[in-house]
Amino acid sequence: MGNSATAKVMQRRSLLLVDDDPLISDSLAFVLGDSFDVHTHASRAAVQRWLRGVGRAPDVALIDLGLPPDAHRPDEGFTLIRELLTAYPTMKVLVLSGQSERANIQHALSLGAVDFIPKPCDPGLLRARIEHHLMILDAEQESSVGDRHEAVLLGESAVMKTLRVDIERYADTPFPVLVQGESGTGKELVAGLLHRRSERRRAPFLTVNCAAFTPQLLEAQLYGHAKGAYTGADAARAGFFEEAGNGTLFLDEIGEFPFELQSKLLRVLENGEYYRLGETRTRVSRARIVAATNLDLLEQIRTGRFRADLYHRLSVLTISVPPLRQRGTDSLRLLDHFRNLYAAQVAPFELDPEAEQRWRSYTFPGNVRELRNIVIRLGAKFPGQRVGLAAVEAELDSRADLDAETLRQLASGGVRLDAILSGWELRYINAALKLSDGNLSEAARLLGINRTTLYSKVQRLADPRNRDV
Repeated sequence: MGNSATAKVMQRRSLLLVDDDPLISDSLAFVLGDSFDVHTHASRAAVQRWLRGVGRAPDVALIDLGLPPDAHRPDEGFTLIRELLTAYPTMKVLVLSGQSERANIQHALSLGAVDFIPKPCDPGLLRARIEHHLMILDAEQESSVGDRHEAVLLGESAVMKTLRVDIERYADTPFPVLVQGESGTGKELVAGLLHRRSERRRAPFLTVNCAAFTPQLLEAQLYGHAKGAYTGADAARAGFFEEAGNGTLFLDEIGEFPFELQSKLLRVLENGEYYRLGETRTRVSRARIVAATNLDLLEQIRTGRFRADLYHRLSVLTISVPPLRQRGTDSLRLLDHFRNLYAAQVAPFELDPEAEQRWRSYTFPGNVRELRNIVIRLGAKFPGQRVGLAAVEAELDSRADLDAETLRQLASGGVRLDAILSGWELRYINAALKLSDGNLSEAARLLGINRTTLYSKVQRLADPRNRDV
């Protein structure tokens, strides 16, 4: 890619930098500030507040895994990756962290991060990695909308055929559709296809991410407002219900819709009526509503976070987008698609037979988003080369295979939970006894239990009837 293209990519893009070490944040903000509008935050909560205030995603995020309240563990960083990509699926998330154990790298990438850069890092290398992923972002955005829609629907598996049938069946009905599926499966693309296959295709298709705004801003975005309706409302503005006209309004992440606004949304679904903020004149929306969620809305209802009547209005028709692990060899078709899509940036690689077999067996917990990012990374590392099993294995989340094996065992009906737990208990007890040279008191201390409890467990586990593991 030429210098002019690089200049286009680097033209004052927005970068979110999340690190609780002010020295690192300030240093990186200074180094990168000549090319980016850098927004620094020290915690996941601070990021949430900032994003809900601005309502617009940065192009790229650079985050540390070790964040408050426990900076010695990666959990907050993992949660932040998941939240960012749920709210802003096109954002490029890079991890810059000292917690660079292989398991952490693999899990961050499976969640949808596009790169993992261990600390300390050379600033020039960091800038180059960011530039590379922004070039990929531009390539994705320049792809035609039609191509991107068809990409997620590639495949001949039974579940994909069912999905296509459901889209065609529901496209021209006036009723709301609820699109359900895990993160990364392509729910927004399905919503777009529902619009493009309908008679409304020439009218607007508008998207509102319900997780990206504070309740006040979300209300104003949806319904519009009169001049002076609230602080900062310097002029009257139409909302998305009005701007969608006879088209489609896609409410993404509907499970995050603020409870205090749900009754107002229900009224629009029931009779189309709504008010701009600060007005008393009734307006009527003619837009068709499509909503999507990766949450279990029935569980949200049980816990009091979602109205049952709103759920029943939204789910008149439902579509389930299958996870990639249910799609058989479709992962190979998607591999071919994304290799071709990014061929202008890097020469396509190919997998050797062992690597291809591993690709087919992997469950892709991050779904199509994870698969796409793995293709990008392999293409960057091995342009035009033959890729072997070890290189592919390094990109995969080993925890996914454990989860898949657990699901397989449960499905087979051959699980005895008591035996499994006893097996793990026995392993830890034996390890503690080995470390303590058979001293029960010391072994009990290592296990965090008292000596009497440990003795009882040893006696119970010594019984052959309790050792069927």
